[in-house]
Amino acid sequence: MFRILPIDTPTLGDRSYLVHDGTVALVVDPQRDIDRVLDLAATEGVRITHVFETHIHNDYVTGGYALAQTTGAAYHVNADDPVTFDRVAVHDGDVIAVGDAMRVRVLATPGHTFTHLAYALDVDGRQVAAFTGGSLLYGSVGRPDLLGPAHTDALVHHQYQSAHRLAGELPDDAGIYPTHGFGSFCSATQSEAVASTIAAEKRSNPALTKPEQTFVDDLLAGLDAWPAYYAHMAPANSAGPGAPDLSVPQRADAEQLRKRLANGEWVVDLRNRVAFAAGHVAGTLNVGLDGSFATYLGWLIPQGTALTLLGETVEQVAEAQRELVRIGIDRPAAHATGSPADWAGSAALEVFPRATFADLAQVRHHRAVVVLDTRRDLEAAAARIDGAVHIPLHELPRRVDEVPDGEVWVHCAGGYRASIAASILAAAGRRVVAVDDEFGKARESGLSVYIDRSPQAGS
Repeated sequence: MFRILPIDTPTLGDRSYLVHDGTVALVVDPQRDIDRVLDLAATEGVRITHVFETHIHNDYVTGGYALAQTTGAAYHVNADDPVTFDRVAVHDGDVIAVGDAMRVRVLATPGHTFTHLAYALDVDGRQVAAFTGGSLLYGSVGRPDLLGPAHTDALVHHQYQSAHRLAGELPDDAGIYPTHGFGSFCSATQSEAVASTIAAEKRSNPALTKPEQTFVDDLLAGLDAWPAYYAHMAPANSAGPGAPDLSVPQRADAEQLRKRLANGEWVVDLRNRVAFAAGHVAGTLNVGLDGSFATYLGWLIPQGTALTLLGETVEQVAEAQRELVRIGIDRPAAHATGSPADWAGSAALEVFPRATFADLAQVRHHRAVVVLDTRRDLEAAAARIDGAVHIPLHELPRRVDEVPDGEVWVHCAGGYRASIAASILAAAGRRVVAVDDEFGKARESGLSVYIDRSPQAGS
């Protein structure tokens, strides 16, 4: 019995894999919260004997070292990666036996990083799969710019060549199992695909269908900003991070919450944007668990800032902690559960309105309001409301003073980022309205929207 079992982390857009033959298992690119991997192995009744890293990750803290320490598995990492822990150093062309039937061949596939590896899996003499990490993704490749502009040009050409190596050395029916590409900012572009093969990628992946320079030019033109916390991931992963502490942080009462806010700490309300707008503690920020919570909180919060989590239940706080340890935010300073009334004590709750693009169109007919677009640069370049001020959400905390005076109607592409931005502005004393609507409805609502028709628009 041979199985490849994905372990999804949808909020970060990544997948890990547990692969087994019914007795022994290998794991590829495990996330920090290794209890998920251990539980799956226990459910399957298999023993983890090997752990493989495709690269030193930029978008999450690995669980590979901790998993190997916990299980006694061999931990396979590129010999050229400058890590500070003991590992089984692997090189291009190495073949590792896992159990009686599985063989893993190491393939150098630079491009996402210079030392990136893919792992080709052979079962009973048949090449069945390749674990491609941030190399060949579904309809895309891993982005080549995360090591800085000095390396981007070399890496994007490496990505093209690595994709062709995989396509040339693996059979058409081999399955492709990438780590990135499910919403991760490590992917150059996004795909809706949930499975693929070498043959399918040969038909559709730009790295395999376009001339090299066309591929390079198109990919580079479509790259936008990535989360600020990425800068801290590679150093953490090179040091061999241990297993996280997911125990409940200390509880804070209303008075303690007030003091934390007064001290400039971050107090984050985990509820959805509808509930937050209807009533919240003054000065708190809304980063809901119903969206890309860890990505945006990790992107926005200054490194080392004390963090308190507010959730309706202990389970919500625990979910948030699990999300945060994956990006290296290990211990919140405190937490509180219950309702906003519990957290506010004797203080009055604050509210702000939610609206649609149709509401915005109506209001602009009879009074002037500030329209703030918090989408990323490429989104705003492709289509934007005439007269809107554009400040990407990840830049807003340091650019609040640039928002013009007056009532601010905040929008993004669907409402999630707008609520985060509205909470930031409200905490700064601004009068805000959160546009909780799909941006595609702006034009049909009567707003004047400029649309860029160029080939790269919205890429």
